[in-house]
Amino acid sequence: MQIFGHYIEKHALYSYFISEKPNDDLFLSVVIPCFNEPNIIGSLNSLWDCDRPDCSVEVIVVINASEDSAELSINQNKISEQNIDEWLKIHSDEKFKFYKIVLNSLPKKDAGVGLARKIGMDEAVLRFDSINKANGVIIGFDADCKCMKNYFCEIEKLFKQNSKLDGCSIQFEHPLEGKEFDEFTYAAIASYELYLRYYIEALKFAKHPFAFQTIGSSFAVRAEIYCKQGGMNKRKAGEDFYFLQKIIQSANYAELNTTKVFPSPRSSDRVPFGTGAAIGKMQLSGESNYMTYDLQAFEDIAEIVEKSGDLFGAGEEKIKSVIEEFSISMQKFLMENDFTKNVIEINLNSNSQLTFNQRFFRWFNMFKVLKYMNYSHQVFYKPKPITEVAISFLENCNCITSCSNPKGLCEVYREINLNYLIIKSIS
Repeated sequence: MQIFGHYIEKHALYSYFISEKPNDDLFLSVVIPCFNEPNIIGSLNSLWDCDRPDCSVEVIVVINASEDSAELSINQNKISEQNIDEWLKIHSDEKFKFYKIVLNSLPKKDAGVGLARKIGMDEAVLRFDSINKANGVIIGFDADCKCMKNYFCEIEKLFKQNSKLDGCSIQFEHPLEGKEFDEFTYAAIASYELYLRYYIEALKFAKHPFAFQTIGSSFAVRAEIYCKQGGMNKRKAGEDFYFLQKIIQSANYAELNTTKVFPSPRSSDRVPFGTGAAIGKMQLSGESNYMTYDLQAFEDIAEIVEKSGDLFGAGEEKIKSVIEEFSISMQKFLMENDFTKNVIEINLNSNSQLTFNQRFFRWFNMFKVLKYMNYSHQVFYKPKPITEVAISFLENCNCITSCSNPKGLCEVYREINLNYLIIKSIS
């Protein structure tokens, strides 16, 4: 297909790794990066135990390492490869196939989770291209995750019932108790997941159109839109956020809450930020109550979202008068980011309110929001414990709870999120 061919020519780094022809009804392709992962078989078992959808499914595991990775990591990759080979001997299904790609000497400049996801997702594109399946779905998963039994059936149903849907974030829940980890780790992951949920719920309350979770282990995207947006990036961390923001901004995007992914709460030093890094930092500090953004900063976001509609057709004086209505923190941020100049330019390219809204929020997108959060907390606001702001947000929404600990609050926020099945578009 033309869109696939253009992408493969311009952006794919490798040709086919898998020579076997896919089934004609292949519709779901799961990609799992695997670097120094001792629990990959647990993830494969969880996928295998899922209820079977009507379509064929493929799972592509990308065992990867840098050319300068430690010998211990390379050895674990070899063990993972052997374990997968043994596992495949007793797990066979013509409509549910598993493959592995092994690349243990990737260039150190690019090697990391972003490159591994890209290699696997590009291979999925090649597979869909060979059967002319532009509407096929590529699913992000991780080697330390589990999922609900209805995982494939619910993803298949969402995309087949919504033919124009281009991507979705899938509901996730970290384990908050158990015997696999110590009590501090469970307390820390409850606190961090509460932060993730508070951040997005506060942005939903502010009515930002792109308020979706962006987690590498729990998303799905059409193969066609993956190609149109230039594919996965090669970032060593945050690849999921940067990739999914492109999809969210340009497409019809959903929250899928009828199934769940269960990521591991373990700490990790592989990347500088994200869940594993956050848990590791909390373990080092001995403080499990995650520090996060003041609720007032989200109220600043709500103000600019509310006033954005007044900026269509506005000249320089009108724009400046609107800026003066914002908090001092937001005023300074907007001036430093050439707000007036950008709004004038957006207006020059907008012949309707709808077009203006599209262009405005592609400028004031989730990158800008995050940038503002960090900017405002350098001088104007102070980070606060997640439990404090999470309770304040609930009170602002007239949601009364007696919970005051991270685990209880996290469960309250999970229930709030489950009330949504959102499909948003500003196009």
